[in-house]
Amino acid sequence: MHELTKIILNDMKPALGVTEPGAIAFACARAHALIPGDILNITVRLNSGMYKNAFTCGIPGTGNTGILFAAALGALCGDYQKGLEVLQDVTPEAEIAAGQMVARKRVKAEMTAVTSRIFVEAEVETDRGRARVRIRDTHTNITQEEVNGEMILDLEASGGGTGGNAGGNAGETARETPPQSGTGQKASADDAPEIEAGQNSSANDAPKAEPGVDTAADTAPHLIHQYSVQDFLKLADQESSENLAPIREAFTMNLALFRQGLDSPRTTFSKYLLQKNGGEVISEDPLRTAQLLSAGAIEARVLGLSLPAMSITGSGSHGIIATLPLYAYAKIRKVPEDELLRAALLSFLICTYIKEYSGRLSAFCGCGIAAGTGMACGLARLRDGSSEDMDRTIRNMAAGITGMICDGGNQGCVMKNIAAVDAAFRASDLALAGVAVDPVHGILGNTPEETMRNMGRIASPGMTGTEKTITDIMGEK
Repeated sequence: MHELTKIILNDMKPALGVTEPGAIAFACARAHALIPGDILNITVRLNSGMYKNAFTCGIPGTGNTGILFAAALGALCGDYQKGLEVLQDVTPEAEIAAGQMVARKRVKAEMTAVTSRIFVEAEVETDRGRARVRIRDTHTNITQEEVNGEMILDLEASGGGTGGNAGGNAGETARETPPQSGTGQKASADDAPEIEAGQNSSANDAPKAEPGVDTAADTAPHLIHQYSVQDFLKLADQESSENLAPIREAFTMNLALFRQGLDSPRTTFSKYLLQKNGGEVISEDPLRTAQLLSAGAIEARVLGLSLPAMSITGSGSHGIIATLPLYAYAKIRKVPEDELLRAALLSFLICTYIKEYSGRLSAFCGCGIAAGTGMACGLARLRDGSSEDMDRTIRNMAAGITGMICDGGNQGCVMKNIAAVDAAFRASDLALAGVAVDPVHGILGNTPEETMRNMGRIASPGMTGTEKTITDIMGEK
């Protein structure tokens, strides 16, 4: 198994609801596990992206939304050992107790800084004392634990867990939740395709961050940036079917979430899109089917329905957009499953490449821009697109939707998905016809790698001011 495939399979994780409330609940559940007893107060401190994305999210298994309920439920009934499925076992009694804690102002949330780097700090006070848990860089990566003033875990002091990422997710230690079933397969170096890193000069030439400027690139370069789109295409062609098999679970999980949403009385977008698709889940129209499947699953997710999505780069919506439109096209055009899995691998790789420049939580819509671009390339591959077609597809997506903002995990994600899927289909259609925006224009680079790096730079540091304005507006509501 190639190291890039390992990165993708290890990054794929089931996520119940939007991942930011899940991370908050996870941190609070761990903190309470460190200091059991009757909960007196909870305080969570969050970076701007975490604060924004969790602001009005639906909490799985409940009718409630937002940061405070996520924190309270995590501490009251969360099982941190389940990772981002921490709230899988919410009870009506816990929901009532959480509501009482919030109403009595015993749960507080603070925004620490405007930054795309994930930061969660949960402090839980009980009748036995106080515990603090800190998460950095990925949604379940615990870097500090403190009980009654005594530091019992400090990976930051030792240099671990602070964002060093040359190996994919260096710093994700034993405190990081283990890969779920079907992901993170044990790899053998013997069956890895021969694709060497180090050929991507644009990554090595990336400008260094200025001191004091927020950027996702203020840490060691991610391993994926040592590779090129050409490498990704070669890997998608050569990786063994056995090693690609775990990706099948992403389609199974995300489709189950779509169907739950379609059946739920709480959803509206999916029912309208079903009507526009001729009343059929799978019609003869790949674009409308793709929009229905992905928007329906995302709507179910942001409303907090009870089934998980398969996340990539820490986001269930990224995982949905990166996969379900490809499924729609493959189902209608009768593309073999093995080719669908290879297209999905390419989609995940392109998405990850962009997100590791933009940061996991930033002011632009990574679902539409990063996952949408990955999916557009996957579509091109399903249509036997060449490396030149991929370059054109990436340029068309970059020129078209890079400015789409992220204003939190909410129903607006459904509309962004609809727009991104439309853009992806059109970008790949144009690309395969030899039509693309010329590299001389705007933020486009001379190579697809330069273009994707520039897309990431628009988010971080480029949109730091936008992020602050978004959170200011949300705080005024």
